[in-house]
Amino acid sequence: MSEVLLAAAAALPLVAATVLLVGALWPATKAMPVAWGTAVLVAATVWQLPVRWIAAATTWGVILAVEILWIVFGALVLLYTLRQAGAIARIAGGFASLSSDHRVQTILIGFFLTTFLTGVAGFGTPAAIVAPLLVSLGFPALGAVVVALIGHAMATTFGAVGVPINPGVMEAVGSLASVSTGKAVAFMSEVSGLAAAYHLLPGLFMPVITVSMLVYFFGDVTHRSLAAVRPIFPLALFAGVVFVIPFTLTAVFIGPEMPSIIAPIVGGGLTVTVLNRGWLVPDEQWRLPDNQTWPKAWTGTVTEADSPRSVGQHSSLTDGGQSMSLARAWTPYLLVVILLIATRDFTPIGSLLTEVDLLAPAWTGIFGTTITNSIEWAYAPGTWLVAVALISIPLYGLSRTDIKNAWKEAGETAATPAVALTFIIGTVGILLHSGQYVGAPGGQSMMVALADGVGGTLDGVYTIVAAPLGVFGTFVTGSVMVSNVTFSPIQYELARELGFSPAHIVAAQAAAGGVGNAISIHNVIAALATVGLVGKEGVVIRMNLVPVAAYTLAVSILLSVIMLAI
Repeated sequence: MSEVLLAAAAALPLVAATVLLVGALWPATKAMPVAWGTAVLVAATVWQLPVRWIAAATTWGVILAVEILWIVFGALVLLYTLRQAGAIARIAGGFASLSSDHRVQTILIGFFLTTFLTGVAGFGTPAAIVAPLLVSLGFPALGAVVVALIGHAMATTFGAVGVPINPGVMEAVGSLASVSTGKAVAFMSEVSGLAAAYHLLPGLFMPVITVSMLVYFFGDVTHRSLAAVRPIFPLALFAGVVFVIPFTLTAVFIGPEMPSIIAPIVGGGLTVTVLNRGWLVPDEQWRLPDNQTWPKAWTGTVTEADSPRSVGQHSSLTDGGQSMSLARAWTPYLLVVILLIATRDFTPIGSLLTEVDLLAPAWTGIFGTTITNSIEWAYAPGTWLVAVALISIPLYGLSRTDIKNAWKEAGETAATPAVALTFIIGTVGILLHSGQYVGAPGGQSMMVALADGVGGTLDGVYTIVAAPLGVFGTFVTGSVMVSNVTFSPIQYELARELGFSPAHIVAAQAAAGGVGNAISIHNVIAALATVGLVGKEGVVIRMNLVPVAAYTLAVSILLSVIMLAI
């Protein structure tokens, strides 16, 4: 079979997923099993894989999905435990009490709080939590969703404790036949630093962009203007600077687990300090128009009166957690930062957690094949997130009912993406490992065959399309992590074939993919549901498309310039 036909056959599972998700608007829970079935069919017929090889490749994906879902559950159980305690309400209230200016609140809550929640929870929770909170502060429901989605987007490059990069990039690229485990770890570290570096210039303006979206679309009912952005520009730009610098330094020197946690803590803390000293504060307070003048399309079923329910509260904290000290509210998350740093693989503890068989059991030669995978359960961030959630129970004196509610909600929320995640990573497992079978066409995996075919088509414009592919992946799958698992191996192989740096290409994909989260169908639906505006997905996507496209273009230009220079 020719190279072109092999590439076309290998592309069928991804084409099926795209057509069903974007064209037919199927939910991922239905589309991803069809994509996996398509991959099975191509693997069995074109690649001639025996059933046990298909099962082994799928099992590899299931094992990876379990590890990722454990991280998701850990992040959510901690978040919901703190919400039951009123700690989330206290953290948000601390931000809101600093200023009644809606532009300032957008920077503090719509940017810093959403990016922090992305780092510690991710998976759609930041916008879902912050949008109702902004509504309770007087934002129109539609504006709250737009702000929350744009505000958190950059941080989703690293997502919840680094999942999109580790294991998202490392595991996928590490599964290529040409990449050893050690090389995969080194590649992941390089991508981590470079992905943050691609945010360094455009990311400076993300708080400005977030405020601009609010001011332009919702600042005046009769006509649109950016005039109100000028007075807040110095503060917004300062917020961008103090975010991206620790964001980049953390990604380079610590790894992908911490940038989206440390950057909002450092940047938010410095911005709060500046506000408390009266520096960079606009001379006049700015508020959104009175809600009586809002168009009906701006409002949902959640209103300011719903504020206690929107942020959650402990049964004994009837003031929404405001009697709790800020230090006490932040304690669990600070403990998460300490534990994650102490247990990463550059520390003695981290090395022990990944080297002891009991702590990192591996399945070597799955079903008698050459496919292998392991679960580093003790090293996984999910384990330490659950540990902090357990520590938080006596810290806040939670009741049995509070604990039950938090764990039940975390389980139900984590179960929502489980089917789609398992099938799409199972599909990627088949694409990646099909080449290990001795009878594979040309000794190539489906992923390599696809890369070979696409490489000839994109030669000459590749650096312009590499970053948009990340946006497309996030838009379709609803997850930067799944986008990276799906496309990183293809990008890696394409970059090598075309003579580009694989690390730069994958990093640009991850950076742009993060911003693409603001137009992800799944996340838009989830955020709108929290404020009672389901059905306005097209409106939100159209609004957010312009900043996402501009940001992606900036990343593409940076990538092209760097590739010409090296």
